[in-house]
Amino acid sequence: MTETVTILGAGAWGSALAQLALQQGHLVRLWSRRSALTLEDAAAHADVLLSAISMKGVTETVPKLRNCTLPDRTIIVTATKGLDPKTARTPSQIWQEAFPERPVVVLSGPNLSEEIEDGLPAAAIAASNDLDAAERIQTLFSSDIFRVYTNTDPLGTELGGTLKNVMAIAAGACDGMQLGTNAKSALLTRGLLEIVRVGTALGAAPETFWGLSGLGDLLATCNSALSRNYRVGYGLAQGKPLQSVLAEVKRTAEGVNTTRVLIELARQHGIEVPISYQVYRLLEGRISAEEAVSALMERTPKPETIAPEVES
Repeated sequence: MTETVTILGAGAWGSALAQLALQQGHLVRLWSRRSALTLEDAAAHADVLLSAISMKGVTETVPKLRNCTLPDRTIIVTATKGLDPKTARTPSQIWQEAFPERPVVVLSGPNLSEEIEDGLPAAAIAASNDLDAAERIQTLFSSDIFRVYTNTDPLGTELGGTLKNVMAIAAGACDGMQLGTNAKSALLTRGLLEIVRVGTALGAAPETFWGLSGLGDLLATCNSALSRNYRVGYGLAQGKPLQSVLAEVKRTAEGVNTTRVLIELARQHGIEVPISYQVYRLLEGRISAEEAVSALMERTPKPETIAPEVES
C-alpha cells in the first residue's frame, strides 16, 4: 500500500530516509525550515509524519505542529537521537505528550546516513507501545537493502541510540590518541554496560541494549569516521578546542548536549557513569584526553559484574 510520508528535516538522515521511502514507492514530502512548503501543508495529508530533525528542532517544531490539522490515521515516527536539555526527556516522550491520542514509533539502529544513501545494506528497529503501528513502519521501510525489526520498548530503543553518542566521543578520542585495539575494546565493553545501567534505571528493558539499537548502533558509531560524535572525540584528542572541532564537523553532534544532560540525570538518580563523566570533563575543557584516560585507569580495582542493574 502506498503511503504519504512527510519527513521533517532535510539533513543527511532525513534525506536518507526519504530515499528509502521513495524506493518503496511511497509519496514523500520533505520539509525543513528553509523549504517553500509550509509545516501545515506538509502535515495535512501525512499517513506517516517522520521527525528527523535535531533535538533543538524537536522542541521548536512540536508546539507548531499542535496547531496543525493532522489526519486521523497519521502515525508519528521519531528518528532523532538526543535528550532535551531542559527536561531530559527523549524525543518520543515529547511527541507522545503533545499527541497522546496517536501512536509514536521510534526508528533507530546502526544507520550511518552516508552508507544508506550509497545503497549499502543496513538494519533498524521500529519500536512502539503500539505494535500495530511499529509493524506498519516496518512494512513501509523494509526492502532488500534495509531490514526493519520491531519491538515494544521504545524508551530502550531510543536511549540506546542516544547514549551511544557519548561513547562515540570517547571512542573517537581513544583512536585520536592511537591507544590501540585492546583499549578501545575495553572502552566499548564498559561503555555498553554503562549505557545499560542508565537505561534500566530510567525504565528501559535491559535486553533491548544488546540488540541493533544498543550494541549495534554503538559498534557502528564508535568505529566510523562518518560519525559526527566520533569526529568530535578524535578532534579533542588532537588538542583542538571544542568549538573548533564542531565547526569542522559542521552538522549537529548530538552527543555533546547528550553528555551534559546525562551527567545531570546520573546525579539525580545516583547512577555511576565513569566514562560519561570523563567525556563531560573533556567537553567542558577541564581535562585533556590523556588525563581522562588516566582517571579511568586509576579507578579502584573491582570485579567485573555483567548484570548492570546490580553493579556498584
